[in-house]
Amino acid sequence: MKKTVLILLLCLFAVVSNAQISKLFKFSTFYIAGNGGTSLADENIYSVDEGFLFTDTVLTPYDYSLSMGIRKIQRFQYEGSSPFKDGTEESFSDASSIGRNPFEYLFEVDYRRQEGVEYLDQHHFVRYVRPKWLAKVEYVKDGFADIKYYESTQRLRILSSKKFNINIGAAQRLAEPYGYDPLDEWILPSGHLHHTCLAIEEGYSIDVYENEYRDPDGNMVATNAEVWKANVVPEILSNYVKRKKEELPTITQHSLVVGFDFYHYKKDFWLHSWGNFMPYHYDDGNQYSYHNFVGGQWYDYSGGLIFGYKYNKHLGCFVEGKYNKYWNREWYDFKFGINYVIF
Repeated sequence: MKKTVLILLLCLFAVVSNAQISKLFKFSTFYIAGNGGTSLADENIYSVDEGFLFTDTVLTPYDYSLSMGIRKIQRFQYEGSSPFKDGTEESFSDASSIGRNPFEYLFEVDYRRQEGVEYLDQHHFVRYVRPKWLAKVEYVKDGFADIKYYESTQRLRILSSKKFNINIGAAQRLAEPYGYDPLDEWILPSGHLHHTCLAIEEGYSIDVYENEYRDPDGNMVATNAEVWKANVVPEILSNYVKRKKEELPTITQHSLVVGFDFYHYKKDFWLHSWGNFMPYHYDDGNQYSYHNFVGGQWYDYSGGLIFGYKYNKHLGCFVEGKYNKYWNREWYDFKFGINYVIF
């Protein structure tokens, strides 16, 4: 009997799930796209050794990006349409708290190489908005800005109209312990960095009399102090910081958040703006909490602006951008311009 009931429940769940899944993906777009182009031009490096000229060429491989994602986000009235998504589109309005549909989502992975440096960027979010409340779950990984975090937020809409919304609630973020610097423990009272002891602890061997500097595998990495300090030590410090940060668990940060959204549209004028402000963050006493690195509370905030105005049939201007500041780390995008149509 129990097995029969379980099977019926599973069948019912499957039927309901299929119907919900069909509704969930309706009007969504799945895309895979690749883009590429020339990067920095090759650069010749000249040097002279014992009177002889030597030339080395620094090659920078071409830039490219590979994007894959699925999105269900209704366009705002000021946004144009395109027959295909090529992976280069960037809609600043995705960062707003309120969209044009009650339920919207984005899942995108972008693997790119820019000026010879490779990045794996990700942006995923699910947003659900009701007349009296809203909820959003988001994951951001921006390799170029060196930021990565999970964020969820639940808010009450204390003022809601067709154009203007004010909301207040809580936000939870999971991220690495920003503010923590593993090199602080190697700073001497004089302010100097004790890099020699750090290198030895990391497995390097140093023989100043024989001018031999070896890595943990015994390979010679420098034959004089100048090369050791200029080339090897910076790499040791960078690898040490990266390893120590990766050893630490992520930090959960609970914060109070206040936000607003404003949207007005006419064919010759539109304004869309939004902002989020976190004035208070709960201190759970964690050793690596950001509170310990700034001496108490701090302010985190983000916002965006999209403005367009057509003076007449010929002339128009626009300004678009978004800005974020979390844990004293900033990343932003913007664009502006004037268009004049000749006819």
